Amino acid sequence: MRNVKMRDIFRLQAVVVLYTFAAVIGKFAAQQTGTAFFLLYGAEIGVLGLYAIFWQQMIKRFELSVAYANRAAALLWSLIWAVFIFGERVTFQKLFGVALVIAGTFVINGGKEGASDA
Repeated sequence: MRNVKMRDIFRLQAVVVLYTFAAVIGKFAAQQTGTAFFLLYGAEIGVLGLYAIFWQQMIKRFELSVAYANRAAALLWSLIWAVFIFGERVTFQKLFGVALVIAGTFVINGGKEGASDA
């Protein structure tokens, strides 16, 4: 497989961010009733549909292990949205867990750089 470039990782992370937006919309939908609920729920399904299309493009460009390791960064994005959009508290355990996942993602991505086809 070709070398993984930072630009490609940023694109992959943009797709992961799109995925986490679906959860944000879902949380907003859960707080609503009636028409607003159905509109937000429809928006969530629409975002997940877009995510599915973009995800398929990403897994064509990356080894599956690299793509899924980067998808784990959804925990970081979810924590960011929880704090800035919903005003939730961040605990040491949450930060430690997210840091551990991000460190693992860097290990997976770093191990793929410079790899050549066998």
